[in-house]
Amino acid sequence: MVLMGDKARLLETDRFVQAPDDGRDSEMAMDAMEADGTAEASDAVTESGHRRAAEAGDTAAMSALGAMLLRRADLDGAEPYLRSAAAAGDRAAANNLGVLLHQRGYADEAAGWWRIAAVAGSAAAAHALGRHYRERGDEPAAEYWLRQSAESGHCLGAYALADLLEHRGDIGAERWFRAAAERGHREAAYRLARLIEDGRDADRRTVPAYGELTQQAEAEQWYRQAAARGHRRAALQLGALLEERGDIQEAGRWYLSAAKDGEARAACALGFLLRDAGDEESAAEWWRRAAQDGDGNAANALGALHADRGELQTAERWYRAALDAGDVNGAYNLGLLCAEQGRPGRGEQWYRRAAYAGHREAANALAILLLQRGDASGAEPWFSKAAEAGSVDAAFNLGILFTGRGEERLARSWYERAASAGHTDAALQVAIAQLRDGDLQDAERNLRCAAGGGSAEAAFRLADLLDRRSGEPDGERSEGDESRQWYERAARQGHRRAQVRVGMFAAARGDAVEAASWYRAAAEAGSRNGAFNLGLLLAREGSLPEAVLWWQRAAESGHGRAALRLALIAARRGALTEAQRWCARAVELGPPEVAERAARLRTALQEELSA
Repeated sequence: MVLMGDKARLLETDRFVQAPDDGRDSEMAMDAMEADGTAEASDAVTESGHRRAAEAGDTAAMSALGAMLLRRADLDGAEPYLRSAAAAGDRAAANNLGVLLHQRGYADEAAGWWRIAAVAGSAAAAHALGRHYRERGDEPAAEYWLRQSAESGHCLGAYALADLLEHRGDIGAERWFRAAAERGHREAAYRLARLIEDGRDADRRTVPAYGELTQQAEAEQWYRQAAARGHRRAALQLGALLEERGDIQEAGRWYLSAAKDGEARAACALGFLLRDAGDEESAAEWWRRAAQDGDGNAANALGALHADRGELQTAERWYRAALDAGDVNGAYNLGLLCAEQGRPGRGEQWYRRAAYAGHREAANALAILLLQRGDASGAEPWFSKAAEAGSVDAAFNLGILFTGRGEERLARSWYERAASAGHTDAALQVAIAQLRDGDLQDAERNLRCAAGGGSAEAAFRLADLLDRRSGEPDGERSEGDESRQWYERAARQGHRRAQVRVGMFAAARGDAVEAASWYRAAAEAGSRNGAFNLGLLLAREGSLPEAVLWWQRAAESGHGRAALRLALIAARRGALTEAQRWCARAVELGPPEVAERAARLRTALQEELSA
C-alpha cells in the first residue's frame, strides 16, 4: 500500500458536529491545515498551474486544487480532485474529502475517509472522526479518536477531548483544556479558568509555592487570555473577579467590552457599577439594554430604580418583565410593591407565586402576611420552607411563633439556628435563655455577637453581665472599663436603661451636666428611673420646681420613690390631702421599704388631719 504523505494543506472547516449545548459558547475554531514545506509555496502557485499538474496525474496538485476549490465552496469542482488524490493515498485529500462529504450530508462516508486519514496520522481527521462518533453517541470511540488527535498536538482535538471528559465527569479535562488554551483556544482558556476557579483551594490561594500562581491569579490569567481574544463571557467573569477585589475601573472596562459584544449580564453588572458611582441615568440605560436582551436581574434593577423614584406603574412593568424573563425575584418584588401600595391581597398572590417557585424570602413574607391575618397554622409551613431553604429571618420568625405558643424548646432551637447564621436578634434571644439557665459563658458569646451586630439591648445586657462579674459598685468605672464602653454604646443607640446607667457614671464623676443630659434623654424616651434621677439632680442643683415635674412624670409611670418624694414635698408645704394621695401611690408601687415609709407618713398625715 502506498504511504500517504503531507503534500497539501488540510482545508479549514467549522462544519463539524457541535458539542452538546450546555449553555457555554460552542466555539468551534477552523481546523488547522497540515503544513509542510509546500504549504508556504501553495499561495504562489496559481490555480491553472495546479490544474495542469493535476491533469498530468500529480497527486499533490490534485489535493491542493481540491482544497482550493473546497475553500471556495465549489463542492462539485473539488470532489473529483479530492477523490483522485485520496485514492492515490494523500491523507490530506482524504481528510478534506471527508469535510466535503460531511458538508453534503453524507456523514457515514465522510467518517470512512476521516478514518483512513486518521489511521495514516492526520490529527485533524482524528479530531473530526472523534466528533462524528460523539454525535452518534458512541463516546468510547469518540474518546479514542479525540485522544489520538490531542496527543498529536491538535488544538481542537485537545479541546474536544477535554469537553467530552468534563461532560462525563472523568479526570483529565483540566489537562486537555490547558493544552488547548496554551495553543490559543479561547473557549478552552475560559473553561480552564472556570475549572480552576470552581476548584479553589484556600490553602494554595493564600500560601502558594515559590513561583506558583495562586488559583485565583491563575484563573484570572486565563480569563484575561480568553477575554483578550474576544470571549465575552470571559470578559464578564474577569470583570466580576476584579470587582470583587476592588479594581472597579478595570472591572468596568471588561464589563463594557462584554456588554458591547451583546453579553446581557455584563451590561447588567456595568449598570450596578454606574449606579454605585452615582450615574443613575447611564446605569438605567445599560439595565434597559440588558433587560431587553432578556436579563431578569437588570429588569428587577430597573423596577427598583423606578420604585425609589415613586414611579410605581413603571416599576411594576419592569418587575413583570423580569418575571417574564424567568426571574422569580420579579414576583417577589411585585409582592413588595403591592404591600407598599397597601394592597396586601394582591401582594399575597405574588408572594405565593414566588414562594411556590422556591423563593425563600417570598415564602417568609407570605408567612408573615398570613400570621398578621391570624392564620398561624397557615404561616408555619411557609416559615419552615423558607428556613429550610436558608432564610435566617424565617428561622428567627419560627422562634417567635413557637415562643408565642409556649413551646420554648422548639423556639430555642430555631433561635439557635438563626443565631449561628449571624442573626442579631436571634443571638440575643438565645443569650437571654442562657442567662436564665445560668450558662454565663455561652450567654456572653451570644451577647457579644448580637451587640456587635448592632443590638442595643444586647450591648446593655453584656455590660450588665460584665458588671456583675466584676462585682464593682455602680459609678466606679474607669474610661477603659469594658462594661462602661458597652453601656455607652447602648446609650448612644437610645437604650433608656443604658442612658440612666451612663448618667450615673457621670454623676459619680461629678459631671452634673453630662449626667443631666443622659437622664433627660432617658426620661424623655419614657424612662421613669431617668425622670427620677433627673429630678434628684435638679433638686441638688436648686431647681426644685422642675425636679417636681420630673418626679411627677416618674410617679405617674410607676416609680414608688418618686411618689414618696412628692408626698414629702407636699407635706412640707402643708398640702396634706395631696401628700396623702402620693403616699397611697407610693404604698401601691413599692418597693417594700418605700411602701413602709409611705404607710407611716400616711398614718401621720391622717392623725394630723384628724387633730
